[in-house]
Amino acid sequence: MNLQAPPIKPVQPLGQAFRQDVQARLRVAAEWRGVDGVLLLSPANVFYACGFNFSVNERPIGLYVPVDGPVLLFVPLLELENAEPVEGVELATYEEFPGLVHPIAWMLCQSKARRIAIDTLDARLLATLNTLADAIVLEDLAAPLRFIKTAEELELTRIAAGYADLCLFRLASEAGTIIRNGGSELDLLADCTGFALAALKRDYGAAFAGTKLGITASVHSGPRAALPHGSTSHRVPEYGDTIISGIGASLGGYHAESGITLVVGEMSADQRHVMTAMANCNDAAVSALKPGQRCQDVNEAALDALKSAGLGDTIRHRIGHGMGLEGHEAPWLAPGDMTTIETGMVFSNEPGVYRPGRDGYRTINTMIVHDNHVEIPSRLLATLPIDQRVIPL
Repeated sequence: MNLQAPPIKPVQPLGQAFRQDVQARLRVAAEWRGVDGVLLLSPANVFYACGFNFSVNERPIGLYVPVDGPVLLFVPLLELENAEPVEGVELATYEEFPGLVHPIAWMLCQSKARRIAIDTLDARLLATLNTLADAIVLEDLAAPLRFIKTAEELELTRIAAGYADLCLFRLASEAGTIIRNGGSELDLLADCTGFALAALKRDYGAAFAGTKLGITASVHSGPRAALPHGSTSHRVPEYGDTIISGIGASLGGYHAESGITLVVGEMSADQRHVMTAMANCNDAAVSALKPGQRCQDVNEAALDALKSAGLGDTIRHRIGHGMGLEGHEAPWLAPGDMTTIETGMVFSNEPGVYRPGRDGYRTINTMIVHDNHVEIPSRLLATLPIDQRVIPL
């Protein structure tokens, strides 16, 4: 099995031209919404619009993008030196949190906006803010912009997917040896994530220093695999168990996912039936994911494949979610999301079968929407067909 890292590509973190374009589109959105500007408080939105990557804590950081005028970056005093390299913004600092005046109220005053859109807000602050402005519009104007990725964003997603795959290739390659030596789920997790993270840092760590770059993962087995968000434990996988592993990788802040279900020792006819149904579910999601379709309808088409295989009562979650600057972000391939699919959107594809007290199964692909096809940058499942997803003991 090939454990070589993906080829290194000549990419760099997204630069000032990208941020200026985002800010220009936010100005247009604010004007269309009838407000003086947009106050972004979501850390992902702040990073998206100005590139400031910071440690998230109780001290709020905000970015004000007006219809006209300079972009203002509001930071606590202890972040001043970290924020000074950010290009294209004017810095303003507050002393500390919570402060005699709440920092977000202070930000609103500093903006001088009378009508302002705010992406996220603690409801307890609304009454105070309403005394400081004519209108507080609680709406995330950055979210629709983030739905559609640029070519530069998609390239970072593709590279991240390759390292998520590498993590799982390592798991499939080394799991037999680790389990034979008495290794647990935690041992499997440490080995595969350590291998992939070292490769990612070796290949891109210098160029992407100061941005979000990493590997997150889970490994759980046997009856514990029936928990969709089961935690990794000291359990040693046993002969006949399924092992679920889901991997998230990020480069320059952009996320991709890959995931697989492996069987320890030998695959039964029942396990093969489930895995075949999941493959059909995956393919149904890809077929339905077309520009002009609704997110809800993609979810329904995909999960119908599991129901047709007699596995309707094993479904515990939607087929997928958006990905970008957050591992899970809108839009959602789920009931109730009427968002229209557009070219440039990125989604996960996660067929799952969960049988409490018995076993669980999940695979994950990353999907990129194009005009006439769906690109799958995570290649593990295509490279490792169902019959090869067995860990020999």
